[in-house]
Amino acid sequence: MTTLIGLDVGTSGVKGIAIDEDGAVLAVAEEAYPLSTPHPGWAEQDPEDWWRAAEAVLARLPEGPLGLSGQMHGLVVLDDGDRVLRPAILWNDQRTAAECAEIEERVGLERLIELTGNRALTGFTAPKLLWLRRHEPDVYARICRILLPKDYVRLRLTGEHAVDAADASGTLLFDVANRRWSAEVCAALEIPLDWLPPAHESTAIAGAGDQAAAALGVGIAAPGAVSVVLGTSGVVFSALPAYAPDPQARVHTFCHAVPGTWHAMGVMLSAAGSAAWLRDALRASVVERDAEAERWEPGTEGLLFAPYLAGERTPYPDPDARGAFTGLSLRHDRGALWRAMLEGVAFGLRDSLELLRRLGARPEVGRVSGGGAKSELWLRIVASVLQLPLERMETDEGSAFGAALLAGVHSGVFADAREAVARCVRPRARVEPVWAYDVQYRSFRSLYPALKAAHGNDV
Repeated sequence: MTTLIGLDVGTSGVKGIAIDEDGAVLAVAEEAYPLSTPHPGWAEQDPEDWWRAAEAVLARLPEGPLGLSGQMHGLVVLDDGDRVLRPAILWNDQRTAAECAEIEERVGLERLIELTGNRALTGFTAPKLLWLRRHEPDVYARICRILLPKDYVRLRLTGEHAVDAADASGTLLFDVANRRWSAEVCAALEIPLDWLPPAHESTAIAGAGDQAAAALGVGIAAPGAVSVVLGTSGVVFSALPAYAPDPQARVHTFCHAVPGTWHAMGVMLSAAGSAAWLRDALRASVVERDAEAERWEPGTEGLLFAPYLAGERTPYPDPDARGAFTGLSLRHDRGALWRAMLEGVAFGLRDSLELLRRLGARPEVGRVSGGGAKSELWLRIVASVLQLPLERMETDEGSAFGAALLAGVHSGVFADAREAVARCVRPRARVEPVWAYDVQYRSFRSLYPALKAAHGNDV
């Protein structure tokens, strides 16, 4: 049997996986690297760290057809010799608020959403280019090509400049409906089209942005089930049969990794990130906190958590949003804080699901992945808040697994993405809703407007 390799160039490290033609995991390897935050709100990495980590991971895996996935939106700028000009600016970098406003003014918000499926957000690639033009003109003047993170690794592996439609959709320079670079947006922003790599379908070059790859890895190849990701950020992802952006761009609409299909996804920036923050603040393990939280009834006697620790995307595109606990009383202990945090993240995910339903999504089940999915309590809370059964998958290797499936399609092991999913993706357990949370969710929906009103534009 052919061994298929998937490589995911993530924010904290590179993860690699080897699978067989039936999806059984043969080997896994990981290599970490640092994140640089030289100024408040900045997030950068050295692309050379990605390459060193990728080399190390591939050296520990068997050989076979390779697929790539990776963190989306990151900006890698190269000179005429393909040399990196500065550290990559990442998806979670927040420095470009002024440039986002400039883009929406230049293109027009309605036209921008029509073309790209999205409004200008600080994490996207295009505003980072405008920021470089304004703040680092010497660097900007030397740019000959730009790449996304995983595609820089592709360049080092193969010498090829290329990107897939799924990942290119997150640049704000892509005509998502027509699956090609947008000459209109590039002209409005004065960005040369020849800086952009050739764009292909994911199955044609065995690559996809991490969310599309992760969704494929849990079986989201067509409309139906939704992907629910409890990673550092939280995602609710639904395949769409046609291009259908939200008129207000409260969810992202991108090309899917399956040719001829699109997807919409809501993204909250602090899902398992909220859990990591509170775990460290309380100085106790997740297992201990879950056990204490189990002693509290749903709703924790009115305690609510707003999970906006790093700004927010869905449904509030607000880089200045901040988190809060409200409704604290003398009765609330560490377990109450922990449960309120788990519930707050679940409510944030429901915000995304409600918007996807307005675009026509009618899921009967969610496929759950990410580090937060290891908590049985959290899965019961999320299933209950979403009022949607959640399925754990037999293989929970995320984006790297989806990249390996793309490698199988590209190499001819599978006829297409749907066959890859049918052969390799299998549920292993199901978590049913157990509690009613509609009252608490309505209270949660009032949190952001109240905090915004109380603190003005600083919230």
